[in-house]
Parts: sequence; structure tokens; C-alpha cells
Amino acid sequence: MKFAILGEKNNWHTKMLQEEFSKRGVHCDIVSITKLVANVSHTPIATEDNFVLDDYQVLIVRSLPSGSLEQVIFRMDLLHRLENQGVLVINSAESLEKCVDKFYASFLMEEGGIPTPRTVVTERFDKAMEAFLFLKDIVVKPLFGSQGKGMVRIQSEEIAFRVFKALERERMVFYIQEFVPHFNRDFRVFTIQGEAVGGIIRLSDNWKTNLAAGGKAIPLRITPEIGDLSKKASSALKTFYAGIDILESEDGRLMVTEINAIPGWRGLFEATGIDIPSCLSQRIMQLL
Repeated sequence: MKFAILGEKNNWHTKMLQEEFSKRGVHCDIVSITKLVANVSHTPIATEDNFVLDDYQVLIVRSLPSGSLEQVIFRMDLLHRLENQGVLVINSAESLEKCVDKFYASFLMEEGGIPTPRTVVTERFDKAMEAFLFLKDIVVKPLFGSQGKGMVRIQSEEIAFRVFKALERERMVFYIQEFVPHFNRDFRVFTIQGEAVGGIIRLSDNWKTNLAAGGKAIPLRITPEIGDLSKKASSALKTFYAGIDILESEDGRLMVTEINAIPGWRGLFEATGIDIPSCLSQRIMQLL
């Protein structure tokens, strides 16, 4: 069997996965998506290093770097092409497209009956201001993004005006979510095939709990309610594995804020000792 990991060679997660598959007798090549070369009516898809990707049975996506609109679309088209040629891509191109787009993910969760914070998405400055005046305390997020980067909490009409004007000049989409008081903590649940295999409570000294933004992690006890909510979220976005972000409001309501289709697990491992590469590799091997 031939496996490939779409990622960077010096990445901790990529090396952990590669080492785990090696223990199972499977070699994984590490390939950067920015080096891919596609051929139509010619030789098979290959990288600049001459890895022919459609010779692989499994491609595990661990990195989708930012880029221009054309670059992003091209990279997703490549994943679709590989799937059409019989390569098992994890997570699938369809799942990645749904998770990376916060609006897409939000309305799919709403359609799946999954509770989420009230959200307004618009291109219009006046509608963004109306959303702030209605919700009064909001978090503005990039439509595409992760690790809490670019998120801003706004409680002042004057600041909302300034932020929205700046975003309008850049022709950005306004993704506006109500701020839900949550004791400066939330839950990250790691799912594989919909099953919650582990989780952490992310704690912070401010409202932003992401570990990349300075949050701390302690083990989370997966209750039936948390497990069921995580499973529904994973199903709604068709992920093989995912990081489900769940917020518990101060009045006890659980709601999903985001789903990450290329989730890290370093914080989970350090807090709980759960061996995610072993769990992932075992489940992937069972598919073959």
C-alpha cells in the first residue's frame, strides 16, 4: 500500500502520523500541496518531486495553506480529481470545503438541528451595523481562518463602525456572531467517524480560548450530551475526523461554534495522553 500525507515535513503532527503508519508497516510520503502539478490527457498528477499522487491508495490532508482564490480553488480541484480517480482522501474535499467556510458550516449545522450562536453574514456595511445594533455584543470573524486569528469582539457602536468600514474597504464578507458569555472556557472534542475519542476544556483569562491564543487545556469528561452533539456536527459536515468546538453558555446551553477538518491534537495529547495518530491510523487501515 502507498500512502501520502499532504503537509510539511517539519510539522509535528505530520511526523507523528508518519511514524505511526511506519509502525504498521506502511510508508507515508510527505507531499506539499503547493508543489502539485496536474496533467490532463497526459501523464498522471505528480509533484515537483515526481510523486505520482494517483498511485497512492490514501492521501491524508494535514495542510491547506492560504493563497489566492485561484490557488485555493486549484488545490481543492486537485483533491476532487484524486477522489474521482479512486484515491481515498481524508478528510474529503467536500468535507474540507464545508468546514473551511464558516458560513457554509453554520447553515449546514442549523439545517442539521445543531445549536449555534445567532449569526449574521452579509457583504453590506449597513446590514452589518444593523446586526450589531440588534445583537449589541458580537464577535466578528474571518470567513476563512482558524486558531482564533482575526477574531474581534465588539461592544461599542463606534468601534463597530470603524471595524466594518475597514472591512468594507477590503471588500470582505462580514461574519458576525453574537457573543455568548461562557466563563472564558469552551470544549474541543476530537472525533473519528463521529465518535468522540477525547476532549479538552480550553481555559483562558479572556473570552478567546484558542490554545494558539494563549488558552490552557485540561481533560474534558465526554458526557452523553457532548458526545451526541459532536457526532451530529461531524455527520452534518461529513468529516472522517474533526475538532468540534463547543461552547457552554453561562446558563448551561451547549452550542457548536466551529468544526475544524484539519484539527491539531498536541494540546489534547499533552492534557490527556490520548494517542490520536494511533487511533487515526487504526481507523484508516480498517477502511482498506
